Amino acid sequence: MILSRTLESKLSSLYKAGKIVGGVYLGTGQEAFSASLGCSLKQDRDIFAPLIRDQAGRTAFGEPLIEATQTYLGSALGPMKGRDGNIHRGRPAERRLAMISHLGASVSVVAGMLVARRIKGELDGVVGATSVGDGATSTGAFHEGMNLAAVERLPMVVLVADNQFAYSTPRSRQFACKSLVDRAKGYGVAGTEVDATDLLACLETVLAAVEAARRGEGPQIVVGKLLRLCGHGEHDDGSYVPDKVRSSDLGRDCLERGIEQVVSLGLAGAQEIEQWREEAASEVQAAVAQAQTEPRPDPYRDNWRAYSWEGMEP
Repeated sequence: MILSRTLESKLSSLYKAGKIVGGVYLGTGQEAFSASLGCSLKQDRDIFAPLIRDQAGRTAFGEPLIEATQTYLGSALGPMKGRDGNIHRGRPAERRLAMISHLGASVSVVAGMLVARRIKGELDGVVGATSVGDGATSTGAFHEGMNLAAVERLPMVVLVADNQFAYSTPRSRQFACKSLVDRAKGYGVAGTEVDATDLLACLETVLAAVEAARRGEGPQIVVGKLLRLCGHGEHDDGSYVPDKVRSSDLGRDCLERGIEQVVSLGLAGAQEIEQWREEAASEVQAAVAQAQTEPRPDPYRDNWRAYSWEGMEP
């Protein structure tokens, strides 16, 4: 969580300085929920499809810091070779999927990958997971993906970050149900709700959902109640969020609250946490410096074909 917050703070500064082309979308306030999923998955077998505010989950699931900075800064040596923007990065062969801007679509993709593994006889002990926002639950892709996962009893976990706004559209204009966890009943899958500003509660709830899916209990929906502590993107000041909501329990900073929990349990002291912050700042600076010195894609020399026919008969 500290590493994610430190990285995204740096990315925000680079964006405002004109060093990053395209959008920058931060996960400020959602790190506990996201990191809990990344920590609960097994990197050697599980599938993870992150969304735009899942830097903490990406990091917890093993994404190297340099891959994030390479993508944001357009390095030709990055996972997307400087050809795709910022958050659309991944390593599908390593079960880290690239984020899809059509929010909700990742549910269908993960479901499809799980079905493929079942057909190949490789599904045993595997969990597929993705994270969406409250707005994504209103899309057709989300509905179709969840319906398929439910009918096929797939070992899938879907985190719904109920951060109160789909961009600037409040919950009251998105859906009429009292809680998004009620939607789980309609699909016939398990659903739980958690205070996503509470790190310990997130770890316990998300891990329980992942293990339930791994045991063969079918899809699991976990709804995290929180508030994004920033605008939709760095181009948006979030002025549409009422002060009453900002000052409510939903507006608590999960990182600071998590640090308090860690200290109160005696797992780390203030000096150690400060050391973590310093180490994170050093790692982020090194990753940014490396990405800034790497080559950019060359449209006149690069092979931009999706498939290479070299050596094949026409």
